[in-house]
Amino acid sequence: MTLTSFGPANLIKRSAETHPLTWRLRDDGEAVWLDEYQAKNGYAAARKAFADMAQDDIVQTVKDSGLKGRGGAGFPTGVKWGLMPKDESINIRYLLCNADEMEPNTWKDRMLMEQLPHLLIEGMLISARALKTYRGYIFLRGEYTTAAKHLNRAVEEAKAAGLLGKNILGSGFDFELFVHTGAGRYICGEETALINSLEGRRANPRSKPPFPAAVGVWGKPTCVNNVETLCNVPAIIADGVDWYKSLAREGSEDMGTKLMGFSGKVKNPGLWELPFGVTGRELFEDYAGGMRDGYKLKCWQPGGAGTGFLLPEHLDAQMYAGGIAKVGTRMGTGLAMAVDDSVNMVSLLRNMEQFFARESCGFCTPCRDGLPWSVKLLMAIENGEGQPGDIETLLGLVGFLGPGKTFCAHAPGAVEPLGSAIKYFRPEFEAGIAPVSAAVPPLARPIVVGA
Repeated sequence: MTLTSFGPANLIKRSAETHPLTWRLRDDGEAVWLDEYQAKNGYAAARKAFADMAQDDIVQTVKDSGLKGRGGAGFPTGVKWGLMPKDESINIRYLLCNADEMEPNTWKDRMLMEQLPHLLIEGMLISARALKTYRGYIFLRGEYTTAAKHLNRAVEEAKAAGLLGKNILGSGFDFELFVHTGAGRYICGEETALINSLEGRRANPRSKPPFPAAVGVWGKPTCVNNVETLCNVPAIIADGVDWYKSLAREGSEDMGTKLMGFSGKVKNPGLWELPFGVTGRELFEDYAGGMRDGYKLKCWQPGGAGTGFLLPEHLDAQMYAGGIAKVGTRMGTGLAMAVDDSVNMVSLLRNMEQFFARESCGFCTPCRDGLPWSVKLLMAIENGEGQPGDIETLLGLVGFLGPGKTFCAHAPGAVEPLGSAIKYFRPEFEAGIAPVSAAVPPLARPIVVGA
């Protein structure tokens, strides 16, 4: 699968009017550097923002556009920007780009950073102007070595062109931008854990309030936004709120377009920029091409490993937050995974929960102890050694680790697919329960070290 797979040519033709994120992409998949980016109207939005718009007007425009965070939580971006302090005496503020894309089955930000690094830089430059931040960091997943190389080159190009550094575009505004590679922890996707890691601390989430807008990096006001979120900003500034809203399908409560994808044993796995409100069926059949010959769709996840499983009959749901919520889960990152009929759901969930258990920061008891407990039970069921009551215990853990029960959203996301898998495929779990005569006393059952 390539990162430039955009579906059959007769289905999609990218243009600035319909594909604000991807229309500049090269057909050969190579990065778009400064000269080519500017020839494709790059940095025109930044020039407009600096020359013609007051800083508060930029914030209001983004708020009016309805842009929401694209990292999975979906919080309104303009509202988040509005939380930054208005006090002009606070002259040290930070803008953080969350590029720690470690959600399994998600690779959309990688494509943007590798192939359109200047789009992210322009988005951050406009955002910094709006938020009065003098320094920015791109907190990048450490394994994204190509993205790091391309971003660093693009930063140097922007500096040489006077688009970063001192007195940008003659405005008197200064903005420095740094690429910071992380050490490889999933929990850094949580914004306050990211801040702790950036400061050189252990990547544990912080208690909120205070929120980063008040007390963030080194105690200063900080705004954290996702890569795809920031990449939407230039088009909104350049072409306006009404145009941006018009991109979404009728019925969608989310505005603009979204990078969506499908992986698994589909005929055309890939990534596409599509309007909010397309159906899962369009994404699966028209773009991903349906299942490969010899395979049947068993279930699918709409947006990364931390979203619940859905059945084939749920494919008619519209792909936006509210549309996916109607069928019982979350939009997440918008990159779906097809599970074929050869997959055992117990084994799949055991693999997922092992990942989530390993990536827990260990700060709160439900997550630290509950996730390894789920792995222990799933391993027993997978090996046909499950005991009566194990499924009920797993469902109890889904409740104990749900929203509002833990310090951050890591555990709720980890158990959401588990709960949905048991809901839809309980017989597969029951098949791993040993006969009562073979039951092992709980205290005699092996402890799985490191699970």
